[in-house]
Parts: sequence; structure tokens; C-alpha cells
Amino acid sequence: MILIAIEKWVLSFRKIDVSDIQENLRINRHSPAFWRAAIGVATGGFSIFSLLYCAQPLLPVFAVDFHISPAQSALAISLPSMLTAFSMMISASLSEVIGRRIIMIGALVGASTATILAGFVREWWELLFLRALMGISLGGLPAVTMAYLADEMEPNAIGLAMGLYIGGSGIGGMLGRFVVAALGDWASWRVALELIGLFGLTASIVFAFALPASRNFKPQKPELTALLMGLVRESRDPGLRLLVFESFVMMGSYVMMFNYISFRLMDAPFNLSQMAVGGIFIVYILGSFSSAWMGDLATRYGRRKIFPLGIMIMMSGVICTWFDFLPMIILGLAAITAGFFGAHSVASSWIGLRASPGGRAQASSIYLTCYYAGSAILGWTGGFFWSAGQWPAVSGFALTLLAMALFVAWRLAHIPPPASSQG
Repeated sequence: MILIAIEKWVLSFRKIDVSDIQENLRINRHSPAFWRAAIGVATGGFSIFSLLYCAQPLLPVFAVDFHISPAQSALAISLPSMLTAFSMMISASLSEVIGRRIIMIGALVGASTATILAGFVREWWELLFLRALMGISLGGLPAVTMAYLADEMEPNAIGLAMGLYIGGSGIGGMLGRFVVAALGDWASWRVALELIGLFGLTASIVFAFALPASRNFKPQKPELTALLMGLVRESRDPGLRLLVFESFVMMGSYVMMFNYISFRLMDAPFNLSQMAVGGIFIVYILGSFSSAWMGDLATRYGRRKIFPLGIMIMMSGVICTWFDFLPMIILGLAAITAGFFGAHSVASSWIGLRASPGGRAQASSIYLTCYYAGSAILGWTGGFFWSAGQWPAVSGFALTLLAMALFVAWRLAHIPPPASSQG
């Protein structure tokens, strides 16, 4: 009830034009409403990655401060990622009943608050508990945002809008990691987490003011059986199942590489400081450009042609990291980032187009559940490869997974869209 009251208060300050009150009018990419929506979803994407992955450069520090192994320290990323995956299934279905905006705003506020509190813990289990709460809260944003865009955007605007959303994720991931790493050297990781949480709260205010009100959302009856049947219905599409596999593999490979690159670069022969390692995450800015660029290319030339390109760019980046030459490793990380965000942008917009008109939130939640499950499972599994063979084992495992993803992309290109969809 409190969040509903807040939303009504925010909307009371919004300037309403004629287009805002017309029913069933989708947002065109050349309209002012598109850029309001773009600012809103980009801010949401910024918050997701900054809150979820700000702990990534701190994994070596956690291993030392709490006297735990690299695989255990990776739980600070894997545990919230897994809980984000599970909570999305509930949040996406709930958004079909009570609306998109209230779920998204509540998710940002809850996740930011948990991150602030994480800066005050003294025990490892306390940190994991708050990171888990953050992951549960954050589950209300990704799938619901995808469903919102599919509801409100014209088909020719979805690719660019999704690219800007994922581009915001790239900037959030970059700044979150860099700020935390820099503050970890200058002050402490506790201060760093508190500041990132405050950034998240500020972003939630921008998000609430910028995002246009839903005009095409039609609430469903709160029937659990119907919502579950919606999940089953959407999962019957073979194209969606392949996209789900791609999300698991691509995200898992990506997070695994960045989880353990810090261990490599802070060890011999590089011996970089925590802040220097955090500075390397500036390559995330490339994800902002590649997601919007490839999202737009996919709209113009077709998703089946553009999607494999992102995977191949990721594979080339993995190979670059094999060299004990820092500029080559940075180049490799840049390629992995650009390829991942570009491919994810294409796949995300594809999900909304393949889904049935009444099942976009469920289809998005299936995709993103496996997306974050890949982050959790493969990001954690990479710790055992690190212990067994360090970077050659981690990167070799990632390259194998991406080769599988490339084969599935070829298979996906030959599956026609469902009769009821546009993709």
C-alpha cells in the first residue's frame, strides 16, 4: 500500500500530454515518450548491474578478510544471482496482476536498502544474508522491465529501447565495480557498499519520475493456476527454449571470466592493486554502445543474422586473455563485454517478440531466470576450475561453453516464429 501511494504521488507531478491518455497507443522511437522511457529503463539497468555485481572486484578481499576460499567468496555474486533468478518468476507473474511500475520501483528501493546495510556486517554469513535479500528484491526489475517494453513499445522501437536498457546495465556494472574497487583501496569495502546503495536509492527516484505510465497493460485475475499455465504455455516454444539456453551459457561464461580475472591480475606476474583492477572494468562502457548498436542492427537486418556475431566476439575475447600481456588481456575483456551485451540485447528483445501477447512477463521471467542462474551456477563453478588449473582452466571452460552457444545460435536461426508472435 505504501508503494502504491508513492507511485500515485510521483505520477501526480508528471506532465500529461494527449498521447499519455490515449488507449492502446504504443510508443514510437521518434516520440518524446520514447526518450522518457529510455531514461527510465536505462536507469533501471544501471541499478541492476551496479547493485548485483559491485562485489565482484571485492572477491579477493573477502577471501582474505573472512578467511574463505575463492569459490566461497564467489557466493557473494552467485547467491544473490540465483535468488534473483527465482524471485523473478514470482515478480513477473505478480506484475501481470497488480502492474509493472509498482513492482519495478519496489525492487530498486529494497535492493538498495539491503546493499547499504551490507556495509555494517561483521560476519561472512551476515554479508551473504543481506546479499541474498538484495537478490530477492532485485528480481522484481529485469523480467518486468522486458515485459513493460514489449507492452508499450512499437515493434520498431523495442530493439533500441532494450539496447539502451542493457547499455545502462553496462554503465552500472562499470561504475559499480570501479567505485567499489577505488573506495576499497581508499577507505574500505564497507564504505563502498554503503555508497553504492545510496546511488541505487537515487536511481529509484529518477526511474519513478522518468518512466511513462503503462497504457497497454491489462491486469489479469490473480489465479495461480492460470499464471502457472502461462509459464507452461510460453515454454512450449522451441525458439524460446533455445534462447533460454543461450542466456544461461552466455551470462554464466561472462560472469565467470570477470569473477576470476581479479584473482589473476592481483597475482604474479601482474601484481595489480585492487583499484587498478577496478579501473580495468571501464571496458564495460563498450557494453553500452554495443547493446544499443547491435539491438538496432537486429531490428534492421534480423536477429537471426546478428545474434551469432555477439557470441563470436566473446570467443575472440576469451582467446585474447590467454596471453601474459596486460594490454592484450584488457582487449580481450573489452571484446567479451561488447559481445556479451550485444548478444544479450538481441536475445532480450527477441523474447518479447516471440512471446504470446498475454505471456510476455512469463516468457521474460523464464529467460532471465536462466540468465541469472547461469551467473550463479557457472560463476561459482569457475572457482573449482581456478583451483584446478587457474586461468587456463577457467578460460578453456568458458570457450567450450561459448562454442556450444554458437552452435545453438545456428540452430535458432532455422526455427520460424510462432504464429501468434512477431519474432
